Amino acid sequence: MHSAAFMAAFVSVTAGTTGCGNGSESGSGSSASATPPTASGSAPATTSAAPSASETAQRFRSQIKRVTAADLKYSWRSGCPVSPSGLRMIEMSYWGMDGKHHDGGKLVVNAKAANDLVGVFRTLYDKRYPIRRMEPVDVYKGSDFDSIEADNTSAFNCRNATGSGNWSQHAYGLAVDVNPCENPYVTASGSVAHKDCVKYRNRDNRDPGVIHRRDKVVRAFASIGWGWGGEWSGTKDYQHFSSSGR
Repeated sequence: MHSAAFMAAFVSVTAGTTGCGNGSESGSGSSASATPPTASGSAPATTSAAPSASETAQRFRSQIKRVTAADLKYSWRSGCPVSPSGLRMIEMSYWGMDGKHHDGGKLVVNAKAANDLVGVFRTLYDKRYPIRRMEPVDVYKGSDFDSIEADNTSAFNCRNATGSGNWSQHAYGLAVDVNPCENPYVTASGSVAHKDCVKYRNRDNRDPGVIHRRDKVVRAFASIGWGWGGEWSGTKDYQHFSSSGR
């Protein structure tokens, strides 16, 4: 009897020890501390909160669309160096000068540069660089002057380079003018054609939208190999970025 009782006790102790050592959830001798955490217990450490409606609404969005001659009634004509089939309309989000998210910005660009430029403006959006407005120059009946007066960021316009008989890079859709009032065209003599933009001739100005050497805007365009008119000698075109640097 003493021997049988001893053996029964030994078996009971051994079974309990095995349950703790292998973390068995079904062993009757398992302690609470040896039980692995349940799914509900581990959820707070691994589940991230879903984005709010406002966060979703403020995400950068873009879409690249084809254009026709009818879409470019004032900015394109027969004889231009690129046909409508070689152009694209980028519709995208941007941050306004009002500090708010805006959808529906439109930029007409060369088809070959469209994806790269989406990347540039995505970077500027992520860095919250503000843009006054973004409309095709056709909204201003093809007038570069009126587009600048409205402080409009634009790209394609079949026209000659300022003061030249040669095509501008804008005529190829390979140039973008960004916030043209805050970043004016300044002649070698210091002249600015738009009176409301004259104050931005002083490049120490730190108002929203003003572009400076090696800042986030310059770096964003440089990442796709585009040059900045603010680095020209003599005449400065602070609004202007192009694939050729001119």
